[in-house]
Amino acid sequence: MQAGRGIRNAIPGNCTPAPNVFLSISVCLRSRHLHKVDLQRTRSLNAPSPVQQFGPCGRIMKNSAMVMQIQDPASQRLTWYKPPLTVLVIKKVSDASVLAPFVYLVDWLLQEKNMVVWVESAVLEDAQLNENVRFKAIRDKLVTFKDGRDDLTDRIDFIVCLGGDGTLLYASLLFQQSVPPVMAFHLGSLGFLTPFRFDNFEEQLTSVLEGHAALTLRSRLRCVMHRRSDRKHEAKTLEADPDGDARPAANSILVLNEVVIDRGPSPYLSNIDLFLDGKYITSVQGDGLIVSTPTGSTAYAAAAGASMIHPSVPAIMVTPICPHSLSFRPIVVPAGVELKISVSPESRNTSWVSFDGRNRQELFHGDSLRVTTSIYPVPCICAQDQISDWFASLADGLHWNVRKRQKCLDELSDLTASGSEDTLDEIENMKLYDV
Repeated sequence: MQAGRGIRNAIPGNCTPAPNVFLSISVCLRSRHLHKVDLQRTRSLNAPSPVQQFGPCGRIMKNSAMVMQIQDPASQRLTWYKPPLTVLVIKKVSDASVLAPFVYLVDWLLQEKNMVVWVESAVLEDAQLNENVRFKAIRDKLVTFKDGRDDLTDRIDFIVCLGGDGTLLYASLLFQQSVPPVMAFHLGSLGFLTPFRFDNFEEQLTSVLEGHAALTLRSRLRCVMHRRSDRKHEAKTLEADPDGDARPAANSILVLNEVVIDRGPSPYLSNIDLFLDGKYITSVQGDGLIVSTPTGSTAYAAAAGASMIHPSVPAIMVTPICPHSLSFRPIVVPAGVELKISVSPESRNTSWVSFDGRNRQELFHGDSLRVTTSIYPVPCICAQDQISDWFASLADGLHWNVRKRQKCLDELSDLTASGSEDTLDEIENMKLYDV
């Protein structure tokens, strides 16, 4: 133990060693038979760095693309480099049970924490809320915005969600670039993404505002629609100005759960071509296709038969919807690839695309959808830590692996202990009688 601390203390205090540094130290210590060393590797959520040499002669070619630094997800903790001043409170709509917690929370943030509180303008139009005496006293102190009109970029320091998973998806929709830290309270139906309980919100919020919290960085997908008409416009622009920087007018959107491509109202099968980094992979014939993040793996993808992936795993999941092939199983691909989805030229119909259940639009022949992992994740504050929160949500939200426990042998022997010899004799007699 002293050897491990000595090596760690030898590293300058203003430097953060990469995980593979500690791994190489571990190898050196093992060679000296120092097995019980408290190293960061034992608490890491990252896989160990693979060796670079294979046998006497083979090794991985070194290139600049190999140089990267991956932070251990277990070490991701919230810190404020300046005190947060503005907070956006998102509440579940059309739910009377959320009104009282919403008023208590907003009043506490204004009075106790002296924060600037933002809410959506539609919240102030709630008739039941306007009848609340406590809310009338603070109504004029709130700052409002309109979805789709006001840009909240760099205006909000902190987000609090009151409701179900939909409130977190809405927060992701509002911030299409950098997202402030999100603290989600479970006041909805499922609550898979909302780990906090509202009972002691003052204590929990104070702790978070002081910077005492673990984070789960939930990756998002960047989806870009490329229309056939845009490519024609680009070609004309290039002809007019060959030296100009012409780019297609593509629509980009970030999704937290999934992007779904389906057959829409058509009675025919979807026929969708799937490409990975420009290489043709397969054609999807069925009801459609789900491309999801690890966070979305417990949503629509799980209902379609996909595996559930921890949100810290860097991956993209591709899940067919009712494929017309018994061998077409869901697949997981690396987070860094780009997927291209287009309607097959032989398809009898077009397809439809929706992004986290919103912004549904038609995908025509010649159009394409490109999907890759965004550089802007959603930083979700953990109630406990990344592992405990996720498995608690599996158990509470989905009742994962819930069944009656098998009785142990001692319990079975207790049930048959009294009169067991008589019972066995009776069984033997019955067997003889049958013969």
